[in-house]
Amino acid sequence: MRRASTTMPVVTMVGGGQLARMTHQAAIALGQCLRVLAADEADPAAQVSADVVLGSHDSLDDLRRAAAGAAALTFDHEGVPLAHLKALEADGVAVLPPSAALHYAQDKLAMRRRLSELGLPVPDFADLSGERAVARDALVEFGVRHGWDIVIKAVRGGYDGRGVWLLDDQTRALEVFDEAQVSAQLMVEAKVPMRRELSALVARSPFGQGAAWPVVETIQRHGQCAVVLAPAPGLAPEVAERAQQMALRLADELGVVGVMAMELFETDDGELVVNELAMRPHNSGHWSMDGSTTSQFEQHLRAVLDYPLGATDAVAGPVVMANVLGAAQAPSMSMDERVHHLMARIPDAKIHLYGKGERPDRKIGHVNIVGAPGASMDDVRERAERAATWLSTATWTDGWDVHGE
Repeated sequence: MRRASTTMPVVTMVGGGQLARMTHQAAIALGQCLRVLAADEADPAAQVSADVVLGSHDSLDDLRRAAAGAAALTFDHEGVPLAHLKALEADGVAVLPPSAALHYAQDKLAMRRRLSELGLPVPDFADLSGERAVARDALVEFGVRHGWDIVIKAVRGGYDGRGVWLLDDQTRALEVFDEAQVSAQLMVEAKVPMRRELSALVARSPFGQGAAWPVVETIQRHGQCAVVLAPAPGLAPEVAERAQQMALRLADELGVVGVMAMELFETDDGELVVNELAMRPHNSGHWSMDGSTTSQFEQHLRAVLDYPLGATDAVAGPVVMANVLGAAQAPSMSMDERVHHLMARIPDAKIHLYGKGERPDRKIGHVNIVGAPGASMDDVRERAERAATWLSTATWTDGWDVHGE
């Protein structure tokens, strides 16, 4: 354990990943040092914070050690057992978002039911838990009703495509059910005929103040968010406002404190359907580090400390965030040299690396490019993706040779 001395309030973040690392970067500017509960000294946030508690989020004792003396305890993931959070709240710890809200980010079935009660649009769904034969029959009935154009999901856990099975065949659906039902509670949803995926990112403070960033489009590849376009191109202003109001209303109804991402489908007929919720800084908000007046990480700290929230305006033209993923085979060229060449060729690329080792498809960083007012989204996107691919593979997508004449 390392502890920093400060007269500013201490915020503890459970989890030592890249979200905690970037939240710590924002804390520095506010005169703070984010305390992190990390599993290992090599975790991204543990590498940079001077206030680290080594331990497990599954241990109530470790959580109590990390929360001691902190003004608030918050999260870079939703994996903390709810019973532990309730115990901390009983101890008087300011758990933010509170356990009553975080429950809906942990439990997809509870989330679907609550959103339905609030009249928010969600896909048709069914519970596949309980007695095996009954649940299997429920899956068959649901599948037939939807022409087997369905999605089976693990109710708890799962991210970046894990714990999610996109299906269009009864035989395969029953195989997935039989294999997964042994170890996980399952639910099934109807596939939504969609034009694209959107994300409405908002923040809410204990005082009840809310703030919303421009709605963005997210590009998914292999179940992972690969690219974010901010703002979502071609999105009608009234649809964008509806998405923001839906997210702000839900954050208020659930009592969320901090940043919340509402992931949405824009359907083929222009309607909005809620897909997932995250009650923490989110990959779809990384563009805000360079493209917004207030980044999602600073805003999250403002919210959990009940500071007035910051402006969320875009600072210039279109912004594109492209994730840097580990290549199938790590390049022989060092990351340091790749960064050098990228800075030389695309000097306006803002590079954010997480201090993680390279392995296939692992998120090791992201690149933001902020376009000038009036710039083409297509042009900004091409340069952002070219930059991210270069950092991943040491290959320029346009064939440019770094050592060419």
